[in-house]
Amino acid sequence: MGNDSVAKTLTVATLLCLVCSILVSLSAIGLRERQKENKALDEKKNLLLVAGLLDSDDVSREEILKAYEAVETRVIDFERGDFTTHIDPETYDQERASRNPSENHTIDPEEDLAGIKTRARYGKIYIVREGEEISLIVIPVKGKGLWSTLYGLLALGPDANTVSGIGFYAHGETPGLGGEIDNPSWQALWKGKKIYDPEGHPVVRVIKGQVNPDNPESIHQIDGLTGATVTSTGVENLINYWHEEDQYGTFLAKLRESYEH
Repeated sequence: MGNDSVAKTLTVATLLCLVCSILVSLSAIGLRERQKENKALDEKKNLLLVAGLLDSDDVSREEILKAYEAVETRVIDFERGDFTTHIDPETYDQERASRNPSENHTIDPEEDLAGIKTRARYGKIYIVREGEEISLIVIPVKGKGLWSTLYGLLALGPDANTVSGIGFYAHGETPGLGGEIDNPSWQALWKGKKIYDPEGHPVVRVIKGQVNPDNPESIHQIDGLTGATVTSTGVENLINYWHEEDQYGTFLAKLRESYEH
C-alpha cells in the first residue's frame, strides 16, 4: 500500500490503538495490587490522623504501619449492638456491603437523616486500648452534603461520648465553602464536644454563626461553615445518624454504661 493511501492510514491507526490498549491493560493489571495496597495504606493513615496517633500526614509507609499496630479492628452487628466474630474485620468492606441487597438494610426514608438510602448490616469499628481499657473509639461515618456523599471518621474518648477528632477522607464539596470540612481549624472545634445528651440521644448541632460558650447547649454545638449551610447540615445529620441506636448507638451505650460504672 502507498504511504498516502487511506487503507494504510487506517491500518496503522488501528494497530497503534491495539498496541496502546494492550499496554494500558497490562499496566492496569500489573498495578492493581499496588493500588489496593496504597488505598489500604491511605485508609490507615486517615484513621491514625483522626485518632491523634500521627502528628502529620507526611510520614513513611513504615511509620504508618508501626502506628497502626495500636489499632484493633472489629465488626459490630448493628441489630445486636455488639461485636460479631463470623466476619473477618480485615477483609470486610462495609461500603461494598451497603450496596449489596443481600448484605444491606434499606433505611426508612423518615429515618434516613444521612440521606444514604441503604446501610450495611454490620459496621467496622476501630479501638485503641491502654492495657485492657479502651482509650479511643473510631467509627466510620458517611452522609450527603451539598454535591456529594461525605466519607469520614469520628474518634470518641473512653466515655464513648466526647469527641477526640474528626476528619473526612472523600467528598466533592465546593472548595472554600463546603470543602472547609477539611480545614484543621474547623475540625479542631469538635474536640471536647459531646455527642449525646443525658438521656442518650445524639444531639450534635452545626449552627449558623459561632457557638456562644455561655449557652448550656454549647457542649453539643459546632460553628457552621460560612456560605455552606447545606454541607453544615449534612455533617450534623450524618453524625447524629450513625450514633443512633440502630447503628453504632446501642454498642456505644453499652460502653458508656461500663465506663460510668
